[in-house]
Order: sequence, then C-alpha cells, then structure tokens
Amino acid sequence: MGHCDGGLRRVRDLPRTRQSTPRRPHERGRDRAGGDLSEKTDEREEPRGITAFRARIEERPTWRRAWKIGVGVVGAAVLAAGIIAIPYPGPGWLIVFAGLAILATEFTWAKRVLGYARGKYDAWTDWLGRQHWAVKILVLLATAAIVVATLWLLNAFALVAGWVGLEHWTWLKSPIFG
Repeated sequence: MGHCDGGLRRVRDLPRTRQSTPRRPHERGRDRAGGDLSEKTDEREEPRGITAFRARIEERPTWRRAWKIGVGVVGAAVLAAGIIAIPYPGPGWLIVFAGLAILATEFTWAKRVLGYARGKYDAWTDWLGRQHWAVKILVLLATAAIVVATLWLLNAFALVAGWVGLEHWTWLKSPIFG
C-alpha cells in the first residue's frame, strides 16, 4: 500500500479540501482528525462546474470527439444564422460573433477569425462614425436595398400579397421560389 503502482495512490498525494470554518490558533498544523501534518502538501482544489465537466470529457477520447463535433455543429448553425441576419435590423453581427465565440472554444482557427472580425468590425464602425451624414444615409439605403432584395428572393412579398388579396401581382413573386 506504500507504493503507487496498480492504481493505488499515497494518502498524502490525494487532494485535500479546506476546512469551511477557520481554525483556532491552537489547532494550527492539525487536520480534521486531529493528527499533526508532518509534511506540507500541495492543496489544489478539485475542479467544479464547467471545469470539472470539461475535465471529464477530456479524459475520454470518444466523448472529446463528440463534444468537438457538437460544438462545431452548434457554432456553425449560430454563425450561419448570424450571417443571414447581418443585413436585417437587429443583432446580426452579435449573432456572428456569438457563433465564432462558440467555435473558438474548440477550434484555434475560429479564435483567430474572431479576433480578425472584431478588429474589422471596430474599424468599420469607427470609419462610419467619422463620415458625413450623406455617407451614413447611403449606407443605410444600401442596407435597406439588401434587405428588400433578400425578402423578394425568399418570396416573402408574394406570401404577404396572398394574405391581402394581391396574388395577381406577379412581380412580387420570387424568381427562385415563385
């Protein structure tokens, strides 16, 4: 029992938990059972929460691969939704950055892309903030044109036209889905 082969570990190598109540001055150097500690031990806390969860996943290659695939699928779905939402009013870029952040938890390329995209987004918003109001209006009109074109291509106008009795307006139908 004194050696570490066969999966047995020495008692002094086991992680210790700290006492929840502070010790009295006369109890210094004693453990919970009342015995003296002859050696200083490395008191590392056991991982908790997400850290413990990730540690359990890292121990098993199959779980690690499944976790990485799951993160890739979820991150790619959020990223795709964000890219689709960019031209629309709302949090399109926030969704893109969220998707990249999800991917960056497992993929180093995504971490690099996230840093690059943040820099370019900040540079774009700084540049736009310095522009004359006319340039800002042109950017707003270009964004609105992209939104209208996308809605037309996705057949949203024909759908709404059918609700209000304007199905005979064929120009509202999408060339893709019409």
